[in-house]
Amino acid sequence: MSAAEVENSNSRSNEESEDEILTDMTRRRPQRLRRYDSLNIESAKVKGHYNSHGFQQGASWAVILQLAFQSIGVVYGDIGTSPLYVFASTFQEGIKHDDDVVGVLSLIYYTLTLLPLLKYVFIVLRANDNGNGGTFALYSLLCRHARVGLLPSQQVEDRKVSNYQHDLPSTCLGCSSKVKSALEGSRGAKFILLFITMLATSLVIGDGILTPCISVLSAVGGIKAATPAMTEERVVWISVAILILLFSVQSFGTDKVGYSFAPIILIWFTLNAGIGLFNYIKYDPTVVKAINPWQIVEYFKRNGKEAWVSLGGVVLCITGTEALFADLGHFTVRSIQISMCAVTYPALILAYSGQASYLRHHLLDVNNAFFKAVPGPMYWPVFLVAVLAAIIASQAMISGTFSILQQSLSHGCFPRVKVIHTSAKYEGQVYIPEINFILMLACVCVTLAFKTTEKIGNAYGIAVVFAETITSSFMVLVMLLIWKKHVLIVIVYIIVIMSIEVTYLSSVLYKFPHGGFLPIAFAAGSMMIMFTWNYVYRKKYYYEMDHVVSPDELKDIAAQSNLSRIPGLAIFYSELVHGIPPIFEHYAANIPALHSILVFVSFKSLPISKIPNEERFLFRRVKPRELLVFRCVVRYGYTVVRNDEEPFEKILVERLKEFIQEGFWMESLKQKNQKDDDYIANEMPGSSMDVINIKEDQTNDAATQDEVGTKNEEAEMEIEALDKACHAGVTHLMGENEVIAGKGSSIGKKMLINYGYRFLEKNLRRSDKVLEIPHKRLLKVGMTYEL
Repeated sequence: MSAAEVENSNSRSNEESEDEILTDMTRRRPQRLRRYDSLNIESAKVKGHYNSHGFQQGASWAVILQLAFQSIGVVYGDIGTSPLYVFASTFQEGIKHDDDVVGVLSLIYYTLTLLPLLKYVFIVLRANDNGNGGTFALYSLLCRHARVGLLPSQQVEDRKVSNYQHDLPSTCLGCSSKVKSALEGSRGAKFILLFITMLATSLVIGDGILTPCISVLSAVGGIKAATPAMTEERVVWISVAILILLFSVQSFGTDKVGYSFAPIILIWFTLNAGIGLFNYIKYDPTVVKAINPWQIVEYFKRNGKEAWVSLGGVVLCITGTEALFADLGHFTVRSIQISMCAVTYPALILAYSGQASYLRHHLLDVNNAFFKAVPGPMYWPVFLVAVLAAIIASQAMISGTFSILQQSLSHGCFPRVKVIHTSAKYEGQVYIPEINFILMLACVCVTLAFKTTEKIGNAYGIAVVFAETITSSFMVLVMLLIWKKHVLIVIVYIIVIMSIEVTYLSSVLYKFPHGGFLPIAFAAGSMMIMFTWNYVYRKKYYYEMDHVVSPDELKDIAAQSNLSRIPGLAIFYSELVHGIPPIFEHYAANIPALHSILVFVSFKSLPISKIPNEERFLFRRVKPRELLVFRCVVRYGYTVVRNDEEPFEKILVERLKEFIQEGFWMESLKQKNQKDDDYIANEMPGSSMDVINIKEDQTNDAATQDEVGTKNEEAEMEIEALDKACHAGVTHLMGENEVIAGKGSSIGKKMLINYGYRFLEKNLRRSDKVLEIPHKRLLKVGMTYEL
């Protein structure tokens, strides 16, 4: 029997033994009620299980097909426009043998099949976190199934959330438990996991910068084949104008953008498939022999090191596959699987096959193979659609960048920025104005600096392959710890998938001096920001944990003779989940007045995508009761933004009223259960005192009703006091902490905290703006933390 079964068996036996205490003579009495913790009340109220898109489980096929149509315009623009530049990037020195075209086509066939189709669509998408994808979704899954997180904010009540998944018994526990124990027991391993997660996120951001540049440049550059008057300089400036226009429409949201772009990309795929099939039949149908993987071996035999270097161009055929996973929060797994298998994959196979057939007879046209292979009458329509498709291609990476940055915000791994939900129907669709502007600025600079797709292609491959290799590494842990697959299956995955990615990675790193440094530079900059913010974020949390105000200290503060209570409700914000933050003691020492009701609120992100509204608030009363002090933990999933349409303080007060009512109700039931226990213990079965006991029961029932009535009156009095406090005014108190490195800190730590973190804090949004707190009712309390 497994450990989980033993635990369930023990719990059932305990419940049965409690029920057996009730004898036949006490059947007229209510059955004993089990005791509940106050924090469990909120988390037990579940109206339904929702996925990340706001739908209850089992979305209709109409919704799935609608999302599948939208995904064509958002997810596949990047990978769909790769035929514009793959052959040109692969054969930068020209084609030396016509069979080399077949060898490269064979590489494209198997790369498309094994990585985007098999790995992402059928394996990685299954590792979604309640419908959300991306590196942080994988990290959250691991944090939920193993104690590998770095913040000590876990609560037992969090596992009661309906979307929170638990481990299930499995027969393949040997290797899984060993890996889990090794990760949980090593603080270094936890840091490495978080570091790799940040690195992958930074690489996707770099990918989001390079994708618009290479896609738009390659499409606009096609006009040079039609008119020699179009110089390289003009192509660059036209591309810059298009990029600015693209980023300007992001505020409309993925929902509207998807509906606008999907028909264009669908036409693009149709043209690619049609022209590819036409060229395949017209020029050289024998390229179908590329299905035979031996063509790859022959290609490497003929070209040796040059074939290995050319892999940096071949890998561009899978650009955008990481965005396919990151954009999952905007759609569903089934919708992406349908659109990939029914539209994208067949169209790409036909497009590359047609280009290869054309190149077998026109080896010198490889530098502009796509537009050269277009039949004459179709040139201008294809060029127009190609430019539009290239614009849309950028949408996949831009949307993916917004998604993963929103997730990193919730994990304390990125500075505060404004996140806007752009769709009332699909919760994963977001827009971040600051990031959108930075991406636009970076894209314009890269386009003006590099000017050609060949140079950008050298940089592009590193970001693509590096991010995909990290995702595969996380998938190995997911297979072992969460899916609990047999170790042989994991080994097969490593051999088939990861070996291909590592080979491609070795090739693209060869181009590091020729532009490959660019995504690494972008990633290093993003990593520095994320690491600095997260490091100080954790240090602050541990500082507050070490200096938390204990209940006894709170009593002493409230008992001070110079401290007065003034009418009103004070909401004191803190990042500390456990206890009262030290800044409260600092506040009371300098301002000897406390509001009649105090609520200490802390926001907490759980390693799940979404938490139902009914389970979001957890309250705890701080004793003694007459102080009217409460602690509140507001729990969010990492895909949920903290600004609700309804004012936060209104929701908080309503939930607090419910907590007060339920608290008094549970207390009266607890007292009633205690009296029932005393009655059962004292009564002798079979005695002649039954008639007398009936009279005593009536007296006890009347006393119990009086007690319940008294408790109800007390609850009404507290709720009335809360209403009066709200009417007197709600004040929002927020700590304005100045963070400095402690005495004796190293130079690196001082630079990181005193300069790096302070710079980010001063130049980015403050907490009150993120939470949208009214400035007229906001009081900031300053305090210095020496870390």
